[in-house]
Amino acid sequence: MLTSDKLRRLPKAELHCHLDGSVRPATLIELGREYGVPLPAKTPEELRDYMLADAETLEEYLARFEVTVSVLQTADAVERVAYELVEDAAKDGVRYIEVRNAPILNSRLKLSAAEALEAQLRGVARAEADFGIIARSIVCSLRQLSPMVSLELARLAVAYRDRGVVAFDLAGGELGFPASAHAMAFAYARENNLAVTVHAGEGDGWQSVSQAVHSCCADRIGHATRLIENPGLTQYVNDRRIGVEICLTSNVHTGAASSYEAHPLRAYFDRGMNVALNTDNRLMSDTTLTDEFLYAAKYLDFTFDELCTLALNGFESAFLPWEQRMQLLAQVSAELDTMSEEEE
Repeated sequence: MLTSDKLRRLPKAELHCHLDGSVRPATLIELGREYGVPLPAKTPEELRDYMLADAETLEEYLARFEVTVSVLQTADAVERVAYELVEDAAKDGVRYIEVRNAPILNSRLKLSAAEALEAQLRGVARAEADFGIIARSIVCSLRQLSPMVSLELARLAVAYRDRGVVAFDLAGGELGFPASAHAMAFAYARENNLAVTVHAGEGDGWQSVSQAVHSCCADRIGHATRLIENPGLTQYVNDRRIGVEICLTSNVHTGAASSYEAHPLRAYFDRGMNVALNTDNRLMSDTTLTDEFLYAAKYLDFTFDELCTLALNGFESAFLPWEQRMQLLAQVSAELDTMSEEEE
């Protein structure tokens, strides 16, 4: 029988996790008091409930980020939240995590985007040293921003490529903001040998995934919930082993999937696609990666061996140098073999 305790012990990789969507409620309260920022609730419990409020669209879901971003305007705050996120992931059985964030959102007061990124990298590095987890960062731009701002953020990501940044990403509301408008930023990242991932097929249809794949040349796709609506494109993504970053709970909360049972993860997996489970936003969706594995088992009938495959997919798709990935995969595979034997 699969339990949370057993799945917490499962070695996992977290490829799609937003810094500003994964703040501890208690930390939000403390930072709000410290910086004099009014918050919509007074206790961590009330704030957790508020952040989890129902949303009918991706845009409504994203509106909650204004609360967390409001207190992430100093280097100390960004560093603290990054450290705590990696600590929480380590306690959740995560061995490798990529923390993504749009540092431009942390530069509303005195911080520059570069200073915000440096603070995040310090927090990630400290947590990596303290908790024995491998942690890296992804720089995001946002679809609603100017393509030139995206280009500057891609340049920032490349500048910190050897200091902990492993990829460039595009997030934000999809409807009316095509990824193709930001193609120049993705071209710059790729030309400078930086991996790219794109949010697509979450708040818009399969055409959004097509742009991510063909205009931005994505190595991985965030969500891709509606990719399945186009069989030919689905096959194309599968043939090229493009990683798909699945976020079950988040997709249900944003309406990208009507329910866990209706989510296309099972269909993707049965086609042999390169899919991996992620949390997206631990705060907004009140979830952990252990929870996501449990939901895959509960609602989509994933067996333990299939969950092991999902875990391995995460490590295989990590934006790490090949040699490091192979070393990590060998270690994780041995642990999974032992756990599978215990299951028999």
